[in-house]
Amino acid sequence: MIRIPSHIISLQPYVAGKPISELARERQLSRIVKLASNENPHGPSPKAIEAAIQTMAENHRYVDPGSHDLVEKIARHCGIATNQIVCGAGVDSLLGYIIDAFTERGDEVLTSEGTFIGIYVNTRKRDRAIKTVPLRNYHFDLDALASNIGERTRIVYLANPNNPTGTIFSCSEFEAFMRSVPSEVLVILDEAYFSYAKSKAGYPNGLTFTYENLIVTRTFSKDYGLAGFRIGFAVASPDLIRELYKVKLPFEPSYPAQQAAIASLDDHEFLKMTLQVNERNLQRMSHRFTELGVHQVPSSANFILLTLPTRETAMRFYEGCLTQGLIVRPVGSFGIPNGIRINTGTDDETAFALQVIERVVTSLSIDDKQHAATLRR
Repeated sequence: MIRIPSHIISLQPYVAGKPISELARERQLSRIVKLASNENPHGPSPKAIEAAIQTMAENHRYVDPGSHDLVEKIARHCGIATNQIVCGAGVDSLLGYIIDAFTERGDEVLTSEGTFIGIYVNTRKRDRAIKTVPLRNYHFDLDALASNIGERTRIVYLANPNNPTGTIFSCSEFEAFMRSVPSEVLVILDEAYFSYAKSKAGYPNGLTFTYENLIVTRTFSKDYGLAGFRIGFAVASPDLIRELYKVKLPFEPSYPAQQAAIASLDDHEFLKMTLQVNERNLQRMSHRFTELGVHQVPSSANFILLTLPTRETAMRFYEGCLTQGLIVRPVGSFGIPNGIRINTGTDDETAFALQVIERVVTSLSIDDKQHAATLRR
């Protein structure tokens, strides 16, 4: 019998939002809308689609391991040097490479309870220790994180905006935190939702900092609608990037993904439209949730976290939405057992979602609704 390592036996794998095809197989529904995975409801940029199609005849070739053309494009777009960039198959894969490159068994990754599940899974499957501190009012508690850095801490993970809460910390808060972090401790600043938050007052752009112990990660999955292509990038000092190239798989991202990402960066109108529709529907959802008496966490991303009175109520809410063709995301695996995350859709999808949610909230017991209302802050 093959021996399975104990850390693999105990590992809880990442569980994605329910696919539309799975719900369609399970239930006879006239319409299904998925607002569970923070995807861009408009799909990829038309320029990205065309660029990917044009690559089809070249896919018998291995890709450039250094993603030269894409790295050049990102460097020009962000105003940074090419030797500060490495590309990978999404931020999830880059987090794994960072842990591979800068930790060993016995080391510790420090983060918050109630953040992106990918950091938990990537850490545990490599048999590294993960230490968490509670969120403070659904925000990263940077002071608590700083005070919990210990001798074994090698990496601190931050997400700004945070997933699944949508909350942000300011430039001054981040700078104060970095002053308290020892130079030998690496800080990951995950900016997967950067485009949605960049206009917020005081929001820091991670690429403007020059800390030698900082790695910033970004993705094309959200704002540019390339989630299925699996493409992201990390930015750090050339010394750190050189080490990451040693551990990353050589032939990723794929050639179609790279070309789609390059074309996306030129489609300014698509990005502008994405952000405008998101802001409109985020406000629309927030206003309706307030009217319905469901507690929500104010968001600076493309989703809203709803917090129900209990885990059981959250799961009843989730199942009620599924029954009516709306896929949302329970976030117990992220560390918020009573939380439901829902992202914005198109105008029509958002209208459908709000109709479903109104019916589901109405179907909950009076006590549940009263309890939810008392949680509003």
